Amino acid sequence: MQQRYVGSTGLQVSRFGLGLMTWGTTTDEHEAREQLVAFLDAGGTLLDTALAYGDGASEELLGSLLGDVVPREDVVLATKAGFGERRGEWVYDASRGALLRGLDTSLRRLGTDHVDLWQVHVWDSGTPLEETLGALDAAVSSGRARYVGISNYTGWQTAQAATWQRAVPGRTPIASTQMEYSLVNRRIEREVLPAAEALGLGVLPYSPLGKGVLTGKYRTGIPASSRGASDRASVVEAYLDDDSRGIVESVVRAAEGLGWSPLEVALSWVRDAPGVTAPILGARTGAQLKAALGAEAKVLPPEIRAALDDVSGSAR
Repeated sequence: MQQRYVGSTGLQVSRFGLGLMTWGTTTDEHEAREQLVAFLDAGGTLLDTALAYGDGASEELLGSLLGDVVPREDVVLATKAGFGERRGEWVYDASRGALLRGLDTSLRRLGTDHVDLWQVHVWDSGTPLEETLGALDAAVSSGRARYVGISNYTGWQTAQAATWQRAVPGRTPIASTQMEYSLVNRRIEREVLPAAEALGLGVLPYSPLGKGVLTGKYRTGIPASSRGASDRASVVEAYLDDDSRGIVESVVRAAEGLGWSPLEVALSWVRDAPGVTAPILGARTGAQLKAALGAEAKVLPPEIRAALDDVSGSAR
């Protein structure tokens, strides 16, 4: 798998990342091991988890596999803090104390003394931005994180955070941002992508398959085993409207013409979109991940990319 630099930093990652949101919950230890082996065999290096995933189960499962399946130094560990469940409610807390406590918890679960990329999971309007960013500086200066990033920040929030860190020598620059991005959701092209490009941030898109819709599996209904049939169905429903259906049909036709799967078409489009460093692949099973990794060898013909750009314009 090809490697790419994350923004204007010296950090290199595989051009697809492996997302671990389901690890420890719907993805058990056996499936997680299979996923990790398949990803590493394909040349992948970027492993993305978070303090809140599975209430800690994701980080703990990854920690149990590090050293056993792969040496720690052979992967790029990325995690997040600032969002989680507290007394039965989801809260945003990017205060200095909460972030650094979260980082220490992540390191303990992962069984390592540092992460390669530590990210603020969400914008916290209740905490001064300079306090949040000060926690990132403290994490790097203490050696607990090598690089830092943000996630789910709007365009102006991205620009403000990145500019603040660049304003005074000695502050830790923002290396990356994570945002949802796919053919059925191109809204980050309005402000986030331009801000990231102007300020040297790498972009790590999540949900590059539009919650699975771009695989084509929802064209004739909702499979019983799919996310759309679960208690998280609302996250899929947003992409089952007429505009999204039209985009999916175009992806399917492109795939048929190329002899590819719709999944490979959709992932190739996101991976090679301007400004993108590495889409995050989320899979519940090893079989799903292996199918997604088939996109690594694919490059969309320019005319197909242009046609998909055109037909998905409503998703901007």
